[in-house]
Amino acid sequence: MAILIQIQNPSPRGQARFALWELGFRPFYLFASAFASLSILGWVLQFIGLLPVAYLQGPLWHAHEMLFGFTLAVLTGFLLTAGQNWSGQPTPKGGRLAALAALWVAGRVLVLSPWGWLAAVVNVAFPLTVAVALAIPLVKAHNRRNYFFVGLLVLMALAQLAVHLNALGVLRLPAWAGIALGLDVMLFVLCVMGGRVIPMFTNNGVPGAKAARVAWVEKTALGLVLCLIVADALQATGEWFALLATLTMAVHLVRWWLWQPWKTGHTPLVWVLHLAYFWIPVHLAMRAMAAMSWVSPSIAHHALTAGAIGGMVIGMMTRTSLGHTGRKLQAGLPEVSCYALIGVAAVVRVFLPLLIPSWISAAVLLSGILWSAGFAVFTWRYWPILSRI
Repeated sequence: MAILIQIQNPSPRGQARFALWELGFRPFYLFASAFASLSILGWVLQFIGLLPVAYLQGPLWHAHEMLFGFTLAVLTGFLLTAGQNWSGQPTPKGGRLAALAALWVAGRVLVLSPWGWLAAVVNVAFPLTVAVALAIPLVKAHNRRNYFFVGLLVLMALAQLAVHLNALGVLRLPAWAGIALGLDVMLFVLCVMGGRVIPMFTNNGVPGAKAARVAWVEKTALGLVLCLIVADALQATGEWFALLATLTMAVHLVRWWLWQPWKTGHTPLVWVLHLAYFWIPVHLAMRAMAAMSWVSPSIAHHALTAGAIGGMVIGMMTRTSLGHTGRKLQAGLPEVSCYALIGVAAVVRVFLPLLIPSWISAAVLLSGILWSAGFAVFTWRYWPILSRI
């Protein structure tokens, strides 16, 4: 089993020092959470007309920033940290890490400016730069098991390029093709990482748990997600796509059940990951229904983004931040509050419009406030943890 968390000893009391640029998880977890908590302001500013020159606007800006801004930042922080543990080789820190974070910040600013080409170059450059930064230590250590993460980062860059070239009128692609590719890549990342860490964390953190990884279930679950990605690339829809999504949903539900989620109720650092992974079968079920035109595709997308990604991100950020800074792996009131706020935000965003379609605006507003509050609590609680030793 690959090492995912390497415990560090904090400095003795009274000797705290600034440490934001010491390892990838520190700036990117902090910046991503702050951005998530403030991003609702971007919506408000656009709605009231204070950002009329923004290069990306409305739902496209929201989708782009939640996927290629927020989610990609968290993935970057995780990979640059885990990559060092996987390879035993250093990943960017100090000035190089600060420069990488500055590139990410520039991308967030430029999509709200009128400079479309510059925004495109900067945003596409970010995942490519991260891919190189991760590839160097992995190749040096011959850590072939994790090479595919480099490829996934390149795919994220290509997905962003598709979004920007379409927005700039250079290419005419199917609507939101780049966003769909990016979401599929993140679905695959969640399935891979969930399979690696959730059973391990369950067995390590829950007495008596016997979370199992059954080889054929693991391979089938990941293989079906890859089939789903190919089907999306071919613009498949209708009954055949619904059948594929339903089959994929069933296998992932079996996978999740084998991890014994019912035993984790007294361990928030573990149950939050189980809850997040449960949203993947929910997402796949919604994808099947959307293919039959029974629900809006937006419902399925938010089951993945607000539910699975939001839950997995907050669960992994709290756990790895505590572990990598030498603190006890125990969730207190701030952590549980984050989990609850973000979990309820997902339920509101996905299920309230299904139950009462006329309340879609209220669902968007309420879920946005809850989401922002959850990540604001994380930012407040973890600023001293992530920025100092």
